[in-house]
Amino acid sequence: MAYKYLSPEWRDAVFARLQEKFNEGGINPKATASLNNIYRNCPDGKDRYYFISIVDGDIDTIEIGEGEGPEAKFKIIGDYEDFAKCTRGEMNSQKALMCGKFKFKGNLTAGLKLAALSDRLNKISAEVPTEY
Repeated sequence: MAYKYLSPEWRDAVFARLQEKFNEGGINPKATASLNNIYRNCPDGKDRYYFISIVDGDIDTIEIGEGEGPEAKFKIIGDYEDFAKCTRGEMNSQKALMCGKFKFKGNLTAGLKLAALSDRLNKISAEVPTEY
């Protein structure tokens, strides 16, 4: 069964997978951060957000919805298709940021240090069967 990208069911499947596998990678196990991805140009014409909170290395919260979403330490704004490429593992999030595919709001130095964490999130999320 494939889940529709950014649907509540997809969120639940990603959340379960991240809780199960996130700490297996040994990436910054005590990291605490919040990230809000703002998706522009979604297929339905709406803007959407994907908010994730990590507390002491554990996935605490994932929220998905319409609009801008909650405040976060880091905010990344980009096109739906570019985020989908990162989620599928076709594009590295740090490279996308450096190439101007995404706009970043927050402390850039701290954000770049968490790039490996973001790529880990995407790698695990890519394991969830998804319909884009």
